[in-house]
Amino acid sequence: MIASYNKEHVGDVLLVELSTEPAVKTIVDRRGDVAILTEEATSEVKGFNLFNASEKMNLDSVVGNIDITKEFVQSLEKALTEADVQIDLHVDFSPKFVVGHVVEIEKHPNADKLHITKVDVGEAEPLQIVCGAPNVAQNQKVVVAKVGAVMPSGMVIKESALRGVDSFGMLCSARELAIPNAPQVKGILVLEDSAQVGTAFKA
Repeated sequence: MIASYNKEHVGDVLLVELSTEPAVKTIVDRRGDVAILTEEATSEVKGFNLFNASEKMNLDSVVGNIDITKEFVQSLEKALTEADVQIDLHVDFSPKFVVGHVVEIEKHPNADKLHITKVDVGEAEPLQIVCGAPNVAQNQKVVVAKVGAVMPSGMVIKESALRGVDSFGMLCSARELAIPNAPQVKGILVLEDSAQVGTAFKA
């Protein structure tokens, strides 16, 4: 789940995205203060907009992307119930920025400056991530932004294909993570060898 709110520029509307996969054609079903966006071909709910949101939830001082906590989801579920709208909110609360270990690396067949990496993030299988950083190397401990992560810039990490190769996350630089006094040069942030794979990264 990805949620954002910007009353000054968008109005009193909470925007909620339930899928990182792009919609082909959506149908909008307005039910009171809730507009449900559904994929026409599959009937999958891709997201919804909650109007007059500040009357239903505590959104004081919120501008931009919202940190998805259990408390936020509970408030959102209550607002939907009061609007007589049933949407299953299956939320993954696992950390989206984690320590990864680059276990494999090879050159991208269609791009000189890109590499295809396999990165262990503590899951059953390593993630395949295409990376263009000049300093990426095998056996590094790195910061991985998993699919669904929201970068400090507001960019959402989604499954993608770079020059024909699927990529399921991003290896992050200190600058992209908005770490204070981060070097303004190209290159991922390389962590100490003692960093534990799969644990949440905190700047």
